[in-house]
Amino acid sequence: MDADPADAVCVTHDHHRDVHGYHWTDDPRWLLYTQDGDGDENWHLHRVDLNDPDAPAVDLTPFPGARVLEFWLPGGLPGTVVAELNQRRLDQFDVHRIDIATGRTTMMAQNPGHIGGWLCGRNGELFATVIPATGGHEIHAWDTATGTSRPIAAYDGADLPMGLTPTTVTPDGSGIWIGSNRDSDLIRLVRLDAVTGDETVVDSHPAYELDTRAGVHPMYPSPLILSERTGEVLAVRYLGERQVIHVLDPHFADVYERLSALNDGDLAFVSSDESERRWVVSFTHDTEPGVTYYYDHDTGESRELFRPYPHLDPEALAKKRPVAFAARDGLRVHAYLTLPVGVEPVALPLLLFVHGGPWFRDGYGYESRIQLLANRGYAVLQVNMRGSSGYGKAFTRAALGEFAGRMHDDLVDAVDWAVKAGYADPDRVGICGGSYGGYSALVGVTFTPDVFAAAVDICGISNLANFMRTLPEFARIQIGNNWYTYVGNPDIPEQEADMLARSPITRVDQVSTPLMVIQGSNDIRVVKEESDLMVEAVRARGVEVEYIVKDDEGHRFQNTENLIDAYQVMERFLARHLGGRQTQR
Repeated sequence: MDADPADAVCVTHDHHRDVHGYHWTDDPRWLLYTQDGDGDENWHLHRVDLNDPDAPAVDLTPFPGARVLEFWLPGGLPGTVVAELNQRRLDQFDVHRIDIATGRTTMMAQNPGHIGGWLCGRNGELFATVIPATGGHEIHAWDTATGTSRPIAAYDGADLPMGLTPTTVTPDGSGIWIGSNRDSDLIRLVRLDAVTGDETVVDSHPAYELDTRAGVHPMYPSPLILSERTGEVLAVRYLGERQVIHVLDPHFADVYERLSALNDGDLAFVSSDESERRWVVSFTHDTEPGVTYYYDHDTGESRELFRPYPHLDPEALAKKRPVAFAARDGLRVHAYLTLPVGVEPVALPLLLFVHGGPWFRDGYGYESRIQLLANRGYAVLQVNMRGSSGYGKAFTRAALGEFAGRMHDDLVDAVDWAVKAGYADPDRVGICGGSYGGYSALVGVTFTPDVFAAAVDICGISNLANFMRTLPEFARIQIGNNWYTYVGNPDIPEQEADMLARSPITRVDQVSTPLMVIQGSNDIRVVKEESDLMVEAVRARGVEVEYIVKDDEGHRFQNTENLIDAYQVMERFLARHLGGRQTQR
């Protein structure tokens, strides 16, 4: 779609698999997008020619079994994409420079074996992230001439279990902007000197951390809003109940004031032309998802460009509101409550929807699955139990050794809060989630079966030891900072015994709750065996289990027909056991 009013033109034509994410290049002729194969997470980078939108896309990384981990479009290297790629060895990512027009690939840096990830600056400067065998995170400077790295700084992995976010090279290449909680409970923005390793605080918030969710999932914007012209930081995002933005650039302060007036949601993705006159911005909103605007700072002109979901009526969608309660040990726990529209919020069927990670957090904004459930008459509670990110290192560390322990207590305490507040019927409470959330659902039916009348496990862990042993190589790089630190090492017998005691598969004899399990055959993070064994064991007890397996999906379902099928079955399952509404088909 042109920035001036015009009809939109379809430029990708793949009917088999969704596009994961897309990116403009410095040449408006080329658009890049990423896509994997049936959920295998082997991301390939594709190029679209907008001069010929009917032409097939070109795979710029056509290497079987290889995966693009990260890529950059350095301003000082026009016509180039720099990508981390494991073409040479599946367990090691090298840095390649790819000519966007021709597809020609040149290696910039070969991984000597100890590097877990890379950073690229505007002019091709390279830095590396290293995770030592003992855990933690190190930042190294890379010497292209010698093919060696030099350590700059080190960080405690338990304080940053999902890594350093953001990690952005400064425009002059002399430093790195990093989200750091060194000497602080909260993650703040610092500048790491590339020579001395000294940290200088660039910005912080007295109560909130940087919004680091983009480091976990690309659907969230970076915590840094950068200048298209200079690469400098214009503003920094923090996350409380809603987003808080600190503006650092005086010119952008006026722009931000005008942009914020366009919509009452949270400012999401922001882009501009190089003069920083014309802006395109989208908003995170609970009932107006992704609404996108054009703004001209010279003329003051603004207009709505498009809505990604034009068929949705904002008036028919449920608001998501923040709530908080005290857990049984006194810890303050935050959550989001979504109530059905037009229904008295008293003694409703309640669904606890638990996020993955668990080093992640739920926040404000539209979620299709939450809206579906609220539309069917459920109150939906999304709890950021201890261990969730965004609430400080002490809150994260409160999850050490607490899988199926106090982390689950927080979820049960959330149910108690909802019942006492009058929102929930205690006899009609369900639990649902994906990945760690799926594990939580299984813990619910094995550790606290009397609390839940139904459970839905989506790609969840049933055996913590087996889960860790079957992780793919690229995911094992980080395991020392999170799973080994917070749960245990399955290669140590005493720790494996504790992990098994916290695994639902060893407590199947407690299951009486009806269970639904959803699994992708190609899941490389939580392998299908995790679901197969759980389903088989529960069925052997005579307990109802509905099991949906999709052969063309992985850890996150993407294909529309699979999502529709899974949620239709889930809708019927929950209506049968919790008494919510079911649409007629």
